Amino acid sequence: MHTNLHFSIKGNNPISDTFISLGINTFSDACSYTKHIPYGRNTDKTNKLCVLQENKGTCSTKHALLKTLADENGMPDVRLMLGIFRMNGQNTPTVLKTLANYQLDYIPEAHNYLKHNDTIIDCTTTKELDFLPYLLNETEISREQITDYKVAYHKNYLNTWLQTEKVPYTLDEIWNIREACIAALSK
Repeated sequence: MHTNLHFSIKGNNPISDTFISLGINTFSDACSYTKHIPYGRNTDKTNKLCVLQENKGTCSTKHALLKTLADENGMPDVRLMLGIFRMNGQNTPTVLKTLANYQLDYIPEAHNYLKHNDTIIDCTTTKELDFLPYLLNETEISREQITDYKVAYHKNYLNTWLQTEKVPYTLDEIWNIREACIAALSK
């Protein structure tokens, strides 16, 4: 899940200029830098520079930043993906206790990452998230879809899952359990 995509960053665009000002001149270095920025929710996901300005980010904001960087540098084949995977105690050990409290083996979680050809580029954290074997579905999205669209897509998936798997929770309850899992991830 590392990138071998090694192109030079050209200036005269907001994201590119910001990375260059930090001494980062290649896409692979930008990916590495972003991966080391602490995990945390941003105050304004619509601000394309929020990750660099707040020195924190989520899978959504970090990958939207890198997708914009790729676009600014003429690399439209770097795609922003929205995947739903089975988040469980194996691939995300910090959520095991929360899931156990609610008698759940897993919960479908939305995750953003980049894809170049068939290579997945995940710059969320330095801890590798082995979500690929647990991937339930994926779709390409635009940078603007990391907010309301992502939430609606995720809730729709959860609602179908609750009914299909006969999980004894309402959508609001499962969303609150998911929020507790995310809080555990942030610690």
